[in-house]
Amino acid sequence: MAKLGYDDTPMLPDSQWQVHDYRRPQPPVITPAAEPGLPPADAIVLFDGSGLSGWTGREGEAKWKVENGYMEVVPGTGDIVSVERMGDCQLHVEFASPREVKGESQGRGNSGVFMMGLYEIQVLDGYENPTYADGITASVYGEFPPLVNACRKPGEWQTYDIVWTAPRFNGVELVSPAYLTLLHNGVVVHNHAELIGPTGHRNVHPYTAHAPFGPLKLQDHGDLVRFRNIWYRPLAQ
Repeated sequence: MAKLGYDDTPMLPDSQWQVHDYRRPQPPVITPAAEPGLPPADAIVLFDGSGLSGWTGREGEAKWKVENGYMEVVPGTGDIVSVERMGDCQLHVEFASPREVKGESQGRGNSGVFMMGLYEIQVLDGYENPTYADGITASVYGEFPPLVNACRKPGEWQTYDIVWTAPRFNGVELVSPAYLTLLHNGVVVHNHAELIGPTGHRNVHPYTAHAPFGPLKLQDHGDLVRFRNIWYRPLAQ
């Protein structure tokens, strides 16, 4: 078989490979999902609708309700966190706010997706629901509003597709901050955004050194928010 490439081309900058190098390893082959949003063959499924064995609550067992393929917040039982720990990753999450509209601003369909348990992407019923810009649906809470509001109507299923780059530390020193790219319902709402630090309410939090891997946390904010079809793919780290 003829060589599938060349060995007489220039070296690529900061690389061990030449342009079109025939020796360069091929990317691994995976089977993509049959439908958009479903996990591809190499994904690690965190919630498939069958139970909460991969999650823990504040007192051990996760106590949210599971039925009809989704989990639903049980107000007062607390946040839940994944047993699985993630660093750099691609994450897919689907959520729905209650169909019956109650409350306004931050009191309407409020929850959160916390990368590594520390960095919140806001979940909210943001459809025709004014609130502060860095607290609307798909905001990096308290830091960055989304580029656009891509919310669907209350009760409709929505998607977050996230590309996450974890922060790097050398001892206690920050070497590189966290970065986030987020598609909300297929629309880019953050494009490689550089996070200021861990998110919080009415405050700015500087980076503090932590482990390179952390859990996914879903927030109990007192509203009956639902989640389904949660999976991730580790990226090279």
